[in-house]
Amino acid sequence: MLMKARTVKHTTRVAGVILLALACHPAQADRDATAVQEPPSGRGAINAASPAVSALPAFGPATSLLVVAPHPDDESLCCAGVIQRVLAAGGRVSIVWITSGDASELDLIVVEKSLFVKPALLRDLALKRMQEARAAAAVLGVSPDRLYFLGYPDRGVLSIVTDNYATPYHSRFTDAASVPYTGALFPGHPYTGLSLERDFESVLDRVRPTLVLAPSPRDTHSDHRATGILTLRTLARHSQLARARYWIVHGGEGWPTPRGYQPERELGLPPRGKGLALAPFRLQPPEEQRKATALRTYRTQMEVMSSILLSYVRTTELFSAEPMPARVPEE
Repeated sequence: MLMKARTVKHTTRVAGVILLALACHPAQADRDATAVQEPPSGRGAINAASPAVSALPAFGPATSLLVVAPHPDDESLCCAGVIQRVLAAGGRVSIVWITSGDASELDLIVVEKSLFVKPALLRDLALKRMQEARAAAAVLGVSPDRLYFLGYPDRGVLSIVTDNYATPYHSRFTDAASVPYTGALFPGHPYTGLSLERDFESVLDRVRPTLVLAPSPRDTHSDHRATGILTLRTLARHSQLARARYWIVHGGEGWPTPRGYQPERELGLPPRGKGLALAPFRLQPPEEQRKATALRTYRTQMEVMSSILLSYVRTTELFSAEPMPARVPEE
């Protein structure tokens, strides 16, 4: 009940943010949102016998893709197929991680062998997850100089974009109120919404994306919802909302189903995606295999939830041109 009350409180506070961003949504005159994504030809070509219509624009050398990931592993769960396809088309791919996953109590128990919250161990866990993220990105072919870690607090992003917009948030997991990682883009920046927005804008300035893949605010994980809100708010301010497409990783209890590695199956629609026009992006077998390999580099996560992670290795990934349904369905 406490968690539900907290969710209601935050939902109320951020509703205006989402509505404002949606109101600023430019007419999508460039609605190439149903463009066909053809796999590349040549050596090691992917069979294009069944091209899929998706919510994504066509890819080419001018494509600059930015994947906005709340935690290390989200970029591979949501978007590994798209990442590979953009690179195969000659485009550029960048990834920004909002947090470094430094509040996983399961990892603390299984990986760090501790039953108690110990900030030093959780900061060490974050360093491991950042290294795993670099390895996963390398598997997918993303250049190391296009990887950006912002280092904001796991499980704290929703508070930062709402209650702690101007006042620093203190993480009980890492005992930090500012970015504690030297490998982050801006070490020492305070845990405030204003600071996070500025850091995210800096990434946008560096990458200059033509396509942004971000979590939908319909995702059940608070960090994912907040990352979607951050993306909406920032892109709306720059009149660039038409460049964004949205995905869901935490789609409701039991999803994806069935659990485990079943690469011959399509990814079913998540319960939290009800009302969203989630369209499939179809992966080919070599892309699925690399996606699985990328996910397996996350040894810290595979130790505690391998069957869940591998459930996302399916023949499709799902994307929506809109962040929220026109009418939010009742739960």
